[in-house]
Amino acid sequence: MILPIYAYGQPVLKKVAEEITPDYPELKKLIEDMWETMYQADGVGIAAPQVGYGIRLFVIDTHPHEDEEGEEKKEKEPLKYVPMKKVFINAQKLEETGDEWSFEEGCLSIPDIRGDVDRPAFIRLRYLDENFVEHEETFDGLNARVVQHEYDHTEGVLFTEKLKPIKKQLIKRKLDKIRLGQCKADYKLKFAKQR
Repeated sequence: MILPIYAYGQPVLKKVAEEITPDYPELKKLIEDMWETMYQADGVGIAAPQVGYGIRLFVIDTHPHEDEEGEEKKEKEPLKYVPMKKVFINAQKLEETGDEWSFEEGCLSIPDIRGDVDRPAFIRLRYLDENFVEHEETFDGLNARVVQHEYDHTEGVLFTEKLKPIKKQLIKRKLDKIRLGQCKADYKLKFAKQR
């Protein structure tokens, strides 16, 4: 089932998410719904807070990027790109390392706003997969970036907070409009306030 995506201004997007246990109600269904919602919205990742659940869960599939990446973007990426599809439960960041590199990011919860974000090239995480098997893994390049972006959602952090001050100033009015429900997307959004 396709879920509505919670738009900028929804309180759940600014809260640190809670860890879950294997007996979390209808977890398998939620994960399936998150995949369906993400694909319908043409995303490469989505976190549970983005569909209204304040839990430490996100899903990522960077395969769509493999077809869309132009040569210019591939040249900007510091490492070879190997697409992945994974479920992350109760992820904990162990470390971020490597030189920071800039890349334009967007977010399904913040439609029509994009901006360059500097992030380290590597992130090491400890997480559980959908079967609650523990993994410790290092991600690099574009995969690291998507993991960092979705992990931030479980920490209540949005990519717009990582933009340079001038860009933050330039998008302020657009963010206010999203908060008030004055924007459109090709997928269903759930707004905090609507006039």
